[in-house]
Amino acid sequence: MCKPVESPAALAVTTADCELSTAELDRWSNRLARMLLRLGAHPGARIAIAETPQLEAMVARVAITKTGATPVPLTTETTLARADFGITTKAGRDLITDPSRWLVLDDRSTLVAYLTGSDAPLTESELRPAARPQPVRQAS
Repeated sequence: MCKPVESPAALAVTTADCELSTAELDRWSNRLARMLLRLGAHPGARIAIAETPQLEAMVARVAITKTGATPVPLTTETTLARADFGITTKAGRDLITDPSRWLVLDDRSTLVAYLTGSDAPLTESELRPAARPQPVRQAS
């Protein structure tokens, strides 16, 4: 069965103060996915999402999925122990006692990196970093 093609103008996320079209969600999540890749997101990684507003949580879930990682809602300390790193906001970070790495969405440096990043579709080379060169073995 074929999946219907969604119009880029169709609404993907609606909150009390914002609406994102499918195309906007795609572009926003591409920017965030690139940031996550730089932090080490990869297939098999688990990335916690904590204390984020609905819109940011949706963008984060889509971005995480684009990297091949798995989005994990933060529900318990056990969840955190199994996450590679997390995404939150300043208000959320103040509530989290875990010292793990957190990408704080509304931190100035995060916002600058996000706003200056590319929103183009991710490429295969971005998703599959070059293999590390294998050490040359010396003949004995």
